[in-house]
Amino acid sequence: MSKKTLIVGLTGGIGSGKTAASDYFKTLGICIVDADIVARDVVETGSETLLNIEQHFGPSVILDDGSLNRAWLRQKIFENPEERHWLESVTHPAIRARIVSLLEQASSPYSILVSPLLFESGQDELTDRTLLIDVPESVQLERTAKRDNNSTEQVDAIIKAQMPRRERQQRADDIILNDTTLEQLQQKCLEYHQYYLKSANDQE
Repeated sequence: MSKKTLIVGLTGGIGSGKTAASDYFKTLGICIVDADIVARDVVETGSETLLNIEQHFGPSVILDDGSLNRAWLRQKIFENPEERHWLESVTHPAIRARIVSLLEQASSPYSILVSPLLFESGQDELTDRTLLIDVPESVQLERTAKRDNNSTEQVDAIIKAQMPRRERQQRADDIILNDTTLEQLQQKCLEYHQYYLKSANDQE
């Protein structure tokens, strides 16, 4: 990838505050590339990736309006791990290519790649530094159960399926502990913003 600017990978577990952090960086004029949004875009109606998925799984994977039947596909790959591997072999390269393209178009002093699976997907290889929005599991449980109206058991299962907190901490270059207020999160983001601006300037 022929990158022109510093790229920061922003990640964190469910309920950590990744979106609140990236939204704030966006107000500071920083280009944000969201891997979740890209993942939805690459399977939009009429896309080559969606056509490949339909050819593999058949018409049941497409809804009447021509869009991806996510619920049906989720159930299918849950029942058959081999189908999950096939799906990832098609979607992951498409997602990565789109992310690279968007990062190369960034015009801000540095750009941020937001990805909940930054380390698991290998997307951290596209970045110069990684920033973890970190919270204790008890806070994750409380926030996510309240936000998504899920039971604590459901949220706990999601947390356990993600990379362990300690491993994320060990792999991240920078860490913001987000267990207090939004204002304090934004203040810490601002401090890292100044640091990344300096790093980007030094990199030129």
